[in-house]
Amino acid sequence: MEELDFRAGPYSQYNALLREIEYAHTGINTTYINTYPRGSCMLERFKPKAGDSERVTVESLHEVVTAIFEKMGVSRPDSEEAANVLTMTDLRGVETHGVSNMLRAYVDQYTSGQVNPNPKWEIERETPGTAVINADRGLGIILGRRAMDIAIEKAKTVGVGIVTMNNGGHLGAVGHFSMHAAKNDMVGMCATAAGTGVLPTFASEPRFGTNPISIAAPGNEEAPLLFDAATSQIAGNKFSLARRVGSDLLPGWIADKEGTPILEETPVPEDGWYGSLLPVGGTRENGSHKGYGFMLMVEVLGAFLSGSVPGMFDTERFESGYKHYFAAYNIAAFTDVDQFKAKMDKMLQMLRETRPAAGHDRVLYPGLAEYEDEQDRRANGVPLHKEVMEWFDLMTGELGVPALERV
Repeated sequence: MEELDFRAGPYSQYNALLREIEYAHTGINTTYINTYPRGSCMLERFKPKAGDSERVTVESLHEVVTAIFEKMGVSRPDSEEAANVLTMTDLRGVETHGVSNMLRAYVDQYTSGQVNPNPKWEIERETPGTAVINADRGLGIILGRRAMDIAIEKAKTVGVGIVTMNNGGHLGAVGHFSMHAAKNDMVGMCATAAGTGVLPTFASEPRFGTNPISIAAPGNEEAPLLFDAATSQIAGNKFSLARRVGSDLLPGWIADKEGTPILEETPVPEDGWYGSLLPVGGTRENGSHKGYGFMLMVEVLGAFLSGSVPGMFDTERFESGYKHYFAAYNIAAFTDVDQFKAKMDKMLQMLRETRPAAGHDRVLYPGLAEYEDEQDRRANGVPLHKEVMEWFDLMTGELGVPALERV
């Protein structure tokens, strides 16, 4: 295979920027380094400025979100399940997929008829270890736990349970469902495929969704491992956060209309991000072929194994719906559960205690900052941007449901 020259070529400007992040006798250039304060999983550029957010009580947030879903024609139990997912997502600091972005999108989807408030979901195909669900256009955040529950029950019997879902709605933060398996002494995995907003490497035409993947595994003493990430450079909803707080996008996150990566900081496109987002890695020199490959993996697991098709086959946007993958690995079928958890604790502790690089105060593992956010927000309330609060005030007034309770 031809050896790539990282110092030259069309992406040399981007690589030069990355080389600025180097240690020097006078200190460290932190222009392109993001530090992670304790209890913070979100990059600083996506956070509201001081004074731009208010905190609301967890109980009020859950009650109001439940009431809004009920006004959309969703049953009380399903509304509570939707509120469980969104509230937990915000508790863990994942604002991209909490109420800030997703609730208004779901309201729009119910209002337009894109999703079904009372789906007659069914299992289309089943074996002792697998199942395929037709979601009947039901919202993924409501049906996702049921799918993972089926996977968990199968894993208890045969060791591994895998459930796929076709014809579904948005799944929210896929890590929520992986965590559900981890709480049942299993390793959980979840992924979702939908849409065509992301460019393959070297392409000028989008073919993939952001296609997130997640894995969760339990320990005893340490916060659970939870990795949940889009296979694109950033999650699509981060564009909404960036626009809301007035932040630019970093080099290599999006491409221009010809598919060439934009290698300088740039504002969020006025006409939207859809079709410009790059795979993880951004450029070929920096590994975008890996993100591209992960996107393909999710299409195979979520779309094809559910009997559906990738979004690139659709003639209309989201014609085939969202396609989901849920897997539960019963730890007891492979090894002693207590030993597994003890080794998980040791590994995660070693990661926490790893000496940090210059310019950083600690080393994180996936799931730790979110766990810390959850502890803080349960005690002190969930922060919401003032624009989000304005939306809530308007929506609760229109629907005749109680307003959010400020802390």
